[in-house]
Amino acid sequence: MTERKPPGVPFESWVDKQIRDAQGRGEFERLPGAGEPLPADLDSTYDELWWVKRKMAREGLAVLPPALALRKEAEDALVAAYAAPTERMVRKIITDVNVKIRDMMFKPPPGPFLGKKPYDVEEVVREWRQRRLTTTRAEPGPAG
Repeated sequence: MTERKPPGVPFESWVDKQIRDAQGRGEFERLPGAGEPLPADLDSTYDELWWVKRKMAREGLAVLPPALALRKEAEDALVAAYAAPTERMVRKIITDVNVKIRDMMFKPPPGPFLGKKPYDVEEVVREWRQRRLTTTRAEPGPAG
């Protein structure tokens, strides 16, 4: 922006007049967002999909490539298996996620490498039993 008016441009351009007239009519009063702080991401670089990302964040949505989504699901399944109340549930959780892991190993989708192999169900069950013994011993018995 220059400090001096460029030659040949009138002092009041058509746009300036439109703005002044709208202000006179009160069209800039009570606009949505008036008085609110500016968004924190104004300093970031321009992203053509900014509105999609903002909408997804507002809606609590996330889209991961299939391999990363399964990797997350496998890690969550292992946590769920360790927290399961019965050995039968541990076996079901791990068996179900192993089916998905094997399927992706043999028919990989586009995207990053899965980086997971099926869990050893017996090993997970052994670990589950060990964790249950540890937490059962750590809990105080009924006072009496």
